[in-house]
Amino acid sequence: QQLETIAGLSAEEAKNQLVENMKAEARSQALMQVKDIVDEAKLTASKEAKKVVIQTIQRTAAEAAIENSVSIFHIDNDEIKGRVIGREGRNIRALEAATGIEIIVDDTPEAIILSGFDPVRREIARLALHRLVTDGRIHPARIEEIVAKTKKQIEDEIIEIGERTVIDLGIHGLHPELIRMVGRMRYRSSYGQNLLHHSREVANFCATMAAELGLNAKLAKRAGLLHDIGKVPDDNPELPHAILGMQLAEKYKEHPEVCNAIGAHHDEIEMTSMISPIIQACDSISGARPGARREVVESYIKRLKELEELAMSYPGVEKTFAIQAGRELRVIVESERITDQQAELLAADISNRIQTEMTYPGQIKVTVIRETRSVAFAK
Repeated sequence: QQLETIAGLSAEEAKNQLVENMKAEARSQALMQVKDIVDEAKLTASKEAKKVVIQTIQRTAAEAAIENSVSIFHIDNDEIKGRVIGREGRNIRALEAATGIEIIVDDTPEAIILSGFDPVRREIARLALHRLVTDGRIHPARIEEIVAKTKKQIEDEIIEIGERTVIDLGIHGLHPELIRMVGRMRYRSSYGQNLLHHSREVANFCATMAAELGLNAKLAKRAGLLHDIGKVPDDNPELPHAILGMQLAEKYKEHPEVCNAIGAHHDEIEMTSMISPIIQACDSISGARPGARREVVESYIKRLKELEELAMSYPGVEKTFAIQAGRELRVIVESERITDQQAELLAADISNRIQTEMTYPGQIKVTVIRETRSVAFAK
């Protein structure tokens, strides 16, 4: 009773206060422990993620880019050039009209150059020319007949390549139309990187990474092979290739997780599957690794400089950095001059200007960073 009188608290009130103090102390210690555990988990997760990526890359063999926009047809002697050209150029004109490929017959010894952006047409022209030269009968009617036969042969080859690819990768139950599209990838390239080689590489990367993470490796490999299927349709609708690929996969009854991974690998739709980020990561690994794609160094550097200069032209922009081989532009703004709302508008404005004023492969992510710091000194 004397203690109660001195403290001005009843025994019950004193007990409650002591319990509250102990709770507050325990809560504080628990929060500190949780923070330490979260920090350690982040560090461990980062290390494990890097380990998985490195193991994936090391376990997959890769090729350097060798594709270009010309094919060279070798001949035994330069007399054949005259027969290919024909009287007043009629043979070469007929061949160009039938194949859609420019045929260059110049002073290059024992070679005829076939030039065109479409690798399928170039291959048809090359094989047709080989048949005509071997046969010896070169005239416009014969040229048209041989080109028609060669087109049919290439179509059969495309199906065979597709079938061989899915067998090599151990992928089963693929729709025949998707198999044909996989074969068509052999004759498509992006910045010198052959599309079929890229898709096979991504498929192997995905299987390895999914296995490391305890996910369905077969499903990941399937999505990896089909992720760029939208680049080889029979027609050319005005749709991003990822969305078109997803629609094709849905049309031919592919698994919903595969469809989502195809559609989301360039962030055009939301990722709803665990394998979707794996396909995106493996696509970036395959496309960005040294030697995967070719671009003239001068034009590449010039494009990156123009990208940075475009962003620097805005008031309030402090620094700009073009990173990830020009796939992302980071813009650092002055927090005193640019508000959070203005930063959002600035990101949209810069991305619109890039779309209208610049030529670039793929897509460019614009990130505007506004940082505020408060500093105080304890003395």
